[in-house]
Amino acid sequence: MTGERTRMPLAVHILALSVFALGTSEFMLSGLLPPIADDMGVTIPRAGLLISAFAVGMVVGAPLLAVATLRLPRRTTLVALIAVFGLGQIAGALAPTYTVLFASRVVSALACAGFWAVGAAVAIAMVPQTSRARALSVMIGGLSIANVLGVPAGAFLGEHLGWRSAFWAVGAASAIALAGVVTLIPRIPPPAEKPRLRREAAIYRDPQVWLAVTVVMLSAGGVFCAFSYLSPLLTDVAGLDDGWVPGVLALFGVGAFIGTTIGGRIADAHLFGVLLTGIAASTAVLVALALLGRYAVAAVALSFLLGVACFCTAPALNARLFNLAGAAPTLAGATVTAAFNLGNAGGPWVGGAVIDGGFGYAGTAWAGAAMTVAGMAVAAVSLRLHRRGGPSRVVAAKNANNPVRTQA
Repeated sequence: MTGERTRMPLAVHILALSVFALGTSEFMLSGLLPPIADDMGVTIPRAGLLISAFAVGMVVGAPLLAVATLRLPRRTTLVALIAVFGLGQIAGALAPTYTVLFASRVVSALACAGFWAVGAAVAIAMVPQTSRARALSVMIGGLSIANVLGVPAGAFLGEHLGWRSAFWAVGAASAIALAGVVTLIPRIPPPAEKPRLRREAAIYRDPQVWLAVTVVMLSAGGVFCAFSYLSPLLTDVAGLDDGWVPGVLALFGVGAFIGTTIGGRIADAHLFGVLLTGIAASTAVLVALALLGRYAVAAVALSFLLGVACFCTAPALNARLFNLAGAAPTLAGATVTAAFNLGNAGGPWVGGAVIDGGFGYAGTAWAGAAMTVAGMAVAAVSLRLHRRGGPSRVVAAKNANNPVRTQA
């Protein structure tokens, strides 16, 4: 398999199907909090801690599972993780108490984080280096489809059949994904030399890795600083009825799918160009949302454009860390997963602080734009260092011992 137009292996699409189940479970609770709170006898803010528990589990689980499974066969690891994730959904559906439901979310998040890290490493192992970003865009596409179809479907099931039915549905999707992983993911040959944690962790001595992590956190955090409060912005600022909100959120998901597809096709050849252009576009959309969000038509259109702009950068953000990691792809996958989730958790916190400070829902877009501007500045510094010094010195050191062609 060579060249940028290499046909994407079916196994990569199976990973995307798995990510669809993972992403639906991660985000569907935003539409299920009231019935969960009523059923469990807790307040809505306490029910909201279930979302925070998943995010924290993702941040902690990604590096933890990457280290724990470093020497295990990757296919076997994927099978085990998607199975545990599915069992976590069943446990959530059957949970008799809030405590059990909370524990099921933490376990599911750990398995989800591990699957993301190992699955991304498997995806890039099945394609040539010139198709890395495209392979990752296919996998990330499962998350976009989860936002378009899975999350609204979960809300629909929760409204008509009870919130537990949404967990059962994700459990069924996980079972289908498990069957696909078992039957269609090939055995990935182990490296000639067994991975060692100390050698793998050497990637963290590279300043470029930390610059890449910072770009991920700021770009994701900036977008989700505003997106997390898009629903009240649409109703309280733009004056739309509540019934418009699911459709606009689905429109954001459509934009995310389009952005992921575009970014995946061009990021392999123009990685920094996609990074800088995509983050700049996200900044422009956030500024426009802050200025024009009171107009309903503008708010709807900008919600779509925000999905396109922010997800256009996702394949490049992932590929950048994998290119820097060299021979440590599993830790790279864990690192980028943790970085995205830190941004996804930190952005809403900043947005909440802005609202509590009396700056209104439009203020979250201004704060988000400030974060993405900072992310763009860090990306520019990374590009400058890259042009001055060439490939990462850690990658170069690894390649001297293990001559696999990589590009930083």
